[in-house]
Amino acid sequence: MTSMIRRAVTASVLAIGLVLAAQPVSAQAFISPLVGFNFGGAARCLRVTDCDDKSLNYGVGFGVFGSIFGFEQEIAYAQDFFGESEDASSNVLTVMSNVMLAPNLKVLRPYALVGVGLIKSHVELTGASLLDVDNNAFGWNVGGGLIVSIAPHVALRGDIRYFHAFDEFELAGVEVPGDKLDFGRAAAAVVFTF
Repeated sequence: MTSMIRRAVTASVLAIGLVLAAQPVSAQAFISPLVGFNFGGAARCLRVTDCDDKSLNYGVGFGVFGSIFGFEQEIAYAQDFFGESEDASSNVLTVMSNVMLAPNLKVLRPYALVGVGLIKSHVELTGASLLDVDNNAFGWNVGGGLIVSIAPHVALRGDIRYFHAFDEFELAGVEVPGDKLDFGRAAAAVVFTF
């Protein structure tokens, strides 16, 4: 495990512990499986609309909601992030720890979030196996959305998030100057509270 991953995991565990310790007794834990797609920046779809070449992005978020604030740990994975080809494969994994402003308005819960974590990209040229690149970067994300309750302990969620790496993108061990991995993501999810 690299020191970058170790630091991201340590920061996530500390953040979870601090939020859980600070939550009142009325806090609700949640788990939220999601599906979506990436757009803009380095993603192969440049806009949310008018893109026929969307690749599936899936993951899960879990955490706690208080009456106003919450915390979420999210893990998401996107296959064929840089495009689909017979000679190449790529994927991006994000592991983000987020603080949420999420006031409970009974049926509705609008939210905004910001957080930090790991953005791991993998690119492999499969034709001649000339290039196999893993890039681990510390990054941040910001976004917002809406949670709508549909039954006791069940809700639907939609959001848009923007991800950006702090570190320069590396290709075969060489930094690409001025190029940091960034992209947006639109997602829908089910939220189970308990």
